[in-house]
Amino acid sequence: MTGPGTASWKGGRVTVRAIRGAVQVEANEREAVLEATTELVTEVMTRNGLSTDDVISVIFTATRDLTAEFPALAARNIGFQDVPLLCACEIDVPGALPRVVRLLMHVETSRARAQIQHVYLRGARALRLDIAQ
Repeated sequence: MTGPGTASWKGGRVTVRAIRGAVQVEANEREAVLEATTELVTEVMTRNGLSTDDVISVIFTATRDLTAEFPALAARNIGFQDVPLLCACEIDVPGALPRVVRLLMHVETSRARAQIQHVYLRGARALRLDIAQ
């Protein structure tokens, strides 16, 4: 280790970073949850140049109106078999955007914090206009 959260890697430096993302799901239906979550996870991985070997863990949350399927199943279906995944319920804030799956992905990367791309898709772009790409 070269300091808190860092390690040497092929002459470079690998740091643990957290990536945020969210997607609004069309309906509380199993296929809609899986499709939207797959889109979100795929976009996070692509935009940040990651493979599943770079992923330490992923925490998914869903608003209380999404009960048809666990979002983590979508990640499992696209190759996250060896990555610890957790699903939780988002706090039920009055007036909050409905049918949203959020993620917090912990990764090992050589990218600087400013180079990390957080991903907000569909109606969830409204959640973070300041960082939505």
